[in-house]
Amino acid sequence: MLRSKRLEVVLALEQRRESDALEHMTRARQQVEQHQQRLDELSQYQVDYRAQMRNSQQGVISVSRLQGWQAFIAQLDQVIQQQEGQVARAMEVLDKRREDWRGAYERRQGMSRHIDACRAQEQRAADSRDQKQQDETAGRAHARRHLKPT
Repeated sequence: MLRSKRLEVVLALEQRRESDALEHMTRARQQVEQHQQRLDELSQYQVDYRAQMRNSQQGVISVSRLQGWQAFIAQLDQVIQQQEGQVARAMEVLDKRREDWRGAYERRQGMSRHIDACRAQEQRAADSRDQKQQDETAGRAHARRHLKPT
């Protein structure tokens, strides 16, 4: 069996690894998007709530109500900070998955190039054998013509 044919099994394995790495990277990207969307929603809610709070302060407000708003804003700030941490961690995972995919892609590309080189070498060897066989055939034909008694 030709070397290039045997290496196709390795190429198939590398293709599977690349595909798996791409799938993991896609899932990690989706996680980043979900966490970022949640962060955006929380941030927008905070902006809206602050605006509502400012609009409500046009009149007289009780101290307890103001303290309640401030406590809620503080909690919201904390939740937003936690969500920012989740986005950052999800980005780290995505970066790692992207590195994994890039490595798998490069290994598959390298194997593909190696197989192409093996095929080219095998083709050159086959061409050389064919040429040698043609030369031998031509040499025998030439020898038969010149060795025939006339």
